[in-house]
Formats: sequence, C-alpha cells, structure tokens
Amino acid sequence: MPRLRHLSGPEVIRILESFGFVVHAQSGSHVKLRRLGLYGQKQTLTVPNHKELDTGTLRAIFRQASQYIAEEDLRPYFYAD
Repeated sequence: MPRLRHLSGPEVIRILESFGFVVHAQSGSHVKLRRLGLYGQKQTLTVPNHKELDTGTLRAIFRQASQYIAEEDLRPYFYAD
C-alpha cells in the first residue's frame, strides 16, 4: 500500500493551484481555495497553512479534492509509491 507523503500547507496549496484552484480567502491559518467547474459551479477546498499537515488532515484533503480532480491525477502528489 502506498504511503502518504509528509506535506506542508503551502505545498498542498501549490499542488491544488496547479489544478486551477486559486486562493479565495484566508481566515487565520486556514486558506480557502476555489475554482469554477465546467458548468459554473463553485468548487471550494480549505487547507490549513501549517508547516506539516497531520496524516488524517492530509488524507481528508485528498478525499475532498478527489470530488473535483481525478484520483489518479492527484495520487502522485500525495502518495509515495
């Protein structure tokens, strides 16, 4: 089973920006990223802006991002084979 990488908040934000998300707002240490879908629907993800994200938090972000981005496209960024 592939292992989840150790990523920081800014690294995850950069990964999601490469898929078209842009920083929409920031409240404290949490950054909201947003992009418009094919039919104009808003797709929003929230990422904590921490030095290292907890494994459960990273897994939850991956699962939420998989609603909008194909899992096979995201997997190389989040998992080490």
